Amino acid sequence: MKTLNSIPTSKIQRASKLLQTGAKVGVNYIKYYGDKLIKTEEEAKESLNQSNAEDIYDGLKQLKGSALKVAQMLSMEKNILPQAYVEKFSLSQFSVPPLSAPLVVKTFKNYFGKNPNEIFDTFNPNSINAASIGQVHQAELNGKKLAVKIQYPGVANSISADLALVKPIAIKMFNIKGKDSDKYFNEVENKLIEETDYINEVKQSKEIANACKHLPNLLFPNYYEEWSSDRIITMDWMKGKHLSEFTASNSSIENSNTIGQALWDFYMYQIHNLRKVHADPHPGNFLVSDDNRLIILDFGCMKEVPEDFYIPYFELAKKENINNPKVFEQKLYELEILKEEDSPEEKKFFKSLFHEMLSLFTQPFHEEYFDFSNEYFFQKIAELGERYSKSTEIRNMNGNRGSKHFIYINRTFFGLYNLMHDIKANKVYINNYIQY
Repeated sequence: MKTLNSIPTSKIQRASKLLQTGAKVGVNYIKYYGDKLIKTEEEAKESLNQSNAEDIYDGLKQLKGSALKVAQMLSMEKNILPQAYVEKFSLSQFSVPPLSAPLVVKTFKNYFGKNPNEIFDTFNPNSINAASIGQVHQAELNGKKLAVKIQYPGVANSISADLALVKPIAIKMFNIKGKDSDKYFNEVENKLIEETDYINEVKQSKEIANACKHLPNLLFPNYYEEWSSDRIITMDWMKGKHLSEFTASNSSIENSNTIGQALWDFYMYQIHNLRKVHADPHPGNFLVSDDNRLIILDFGCMKEVPEDFYIPYFELAKKENINNPKVFEQKLYELEILKEEDSPEEKKFFKSLFHEMLSLFTQPFHEEYFDFSNEYFFQKIAELGERYSKSTEIRNMNGNRGSKHFIYINRTFFGLYNLMHDIKANKVYINNYIQY
């Protein structure tokens, strides 16, 4: 894979790169209008989506940082974006161009004050894995294999500027309006800033690993503070297949259920017992060991779940509350889905919308065991998402509904559901950690 000798770090450089990307998208639209003369609308649109997805991703992968992180987040929204975007943006999960070896050594020395070979017995300057905020290298010290994660230069200082540049796109894509819309962008910005603080990530990693180590079929690396800093993390090298490799090659239902149950238990225990959760559930953050245990990586994105959000959120997971009009409406107000200033039309529309959504999405919580390999369940979710993404009624109303906490909690559950479906776990015990 081609490596990068530099990353745009100034506001002007990064804005210029996005403008270049925008110009390419403009050319694609001109071509699209020409294609419509000789192709069907569907063929022309598919060609447009593929070209745009490729050009946008190519621009973002050179910027790295929060711009690429947004693509990673969007790749999990399989029911919002066209498939071409999902496939291309999914590459941001664990396959992006790494920094060149000379830039790696220079960056390491800038962060740590020493060259890597002054600390480790061996250090591979060629990246083993590159993602949106940092890349991983293999090292060895005193006979122990280590993984060294190095943050890309300039990432932490460019978050606010990057989000300001992508904000207009997000507003249009998610129909965000109203005077309180900044609370959503502030939530994303604060989380991205947290993800660049590697001292905090090491602390979180050790806390969660210690709290969840009793759960069956889970493995966590050890973290080494003496060889870490605010921009570098050193941990055990963990051997295993990426979760996407496991799902592509696994043919054992027993193995699927073991890994699926471990993943579900890990998330439910965090949410219901710790009131915080690993809010970045994409395949690149998980490995499967040779003895069929789930290895958990990367605790940079942790979401606290405040009690005043947790209680109504999970009370609406109960079928009897969804089907009780009075309780259902009360919980929608508590979660800021309904607002006092809503018109009767808005109130009726959003009650109906969220009743349909929750009746479907909470189905796993209504069963003792759930089959996440069920294609019909996920097809219904996809159909619902597609229908409402095209709804002119939503477009004409204020689309920013709900507490700011929905952004990462919903992202967590959508990502978790998609992973469970990919694993094809067909018998998962659901309610073992829920404490209403």
